[in-house]
Amino acid sequence: MMKDNRQVSKLVRGLDADARAGTLSDPHAAAELPGLFARLKRNIGLVIAGKDDVISLVLVALISRGHVLLEDIPGVGKTTLAKSIARSISASYARIQFTPDLLPSDITGSNIYSPKEERFYWSPGPLFANIVLADEINRTSPRTQSALLEAMGENQVTVDRTSHPLPVPFFVIATQNPYEVHGTFPLPEGQTDRFLISLNVGLPDRVSERRLVRDQLLAHPLDSLEPVVDARQIALLQAAVRRVDVAENVLGYALDVVAATRSHAEVLQGASPRASVALVRTCQGLALADGRDYVIPDDVQRAAVPVLAHRLVLKHRTALRGEAAAELVSGIVASRRVPV
Repeated sequence: MMKDNRQVSKLVRGLDADARAGTLSDPHAAAELPGLFARLKRNIGLVIAGKDDVISLVLVALISRGHVLLEDIPGVGKTTLAKSIARSISASYARIQFTPDLLPSDITGSNIYSPKEERFYWSPGPLFANIVLADEINRTSPRTQSALLEAMGENQVTVDRTSHPLPVPFFVIATQNPYEVHGTFPLPEGQTDRFLISLNVGLPDRVSERRLVRDQLLAHPLDSLEPVVDARQIALLQAAVRRVDVAENVLGYALDVVAATRSHAEVLQGASPRASVALVRTCQGLALADGRDYVIPDDVQRAAVPVLAHRLVLKHRTALRGEAAAELVSGIVASRRVPV
């Protein structure tokens, strides 16, 4: 696995150089790109019914090198969605069940002393996987939550002054129930800002729910799901996102939307410059997913709520903070002049 990670890391460095130059030097790599995203989305759709937009946005976060926070009530498929993505990609996967007694070293790893060899050796934790499911992330202490900050922001963890690089690609899908407060620790703003997008899965419609129940009468469709892409192909998609063109007027439109969150009367703390980068990067991912090599204003409108709403701190804190922030961002987008 370590050898595979080094090979994928080498591929990513080469593709990033190509991305900066605006070309893909490997014609075979370029030929692989069409259809990869659609193939992955279609495979996940075999398990998750009636949630095409949610699946698309989660996969866009993956190819944009971001992380996802899924917020909703229990039983709507948050964990199943994460598992479906992991099963669809031939890569390492780890699930971390966050509990109040979980320690930072339980997820990052630690140096363990061997009396026989009279030395310490590095024992990596479950974070050292390509796809990590952080289940019920708000049920653990802020100290353990903060252990994810460096991993999500810099793709590495530092233990005892030594930095250990994480695998490539590295993708965190975190879940939480925002409506339950007993025994939970709300994520601080610095933590939520590390998630590229935040989504509500939502209840399925009647037709999708009927299919869901029917599909699970004999066995869960997740049990028979097979990988359709590998880590190398995900790295190709991630590099291709960097090459998607963003015109100056579209970039200005995205920045106008972000700036409006900072001056809104109901906002105590608006979106940061990191949010501006996240919004544009997500738009590039959406463009690539739609088969375009350029961003359009529609991408900004589609990405604004999932990218910006969870980053805002409102003056009136309520249990419905997420919904209120989403409505606020939607209103900002509707009031901005769309570039022609």
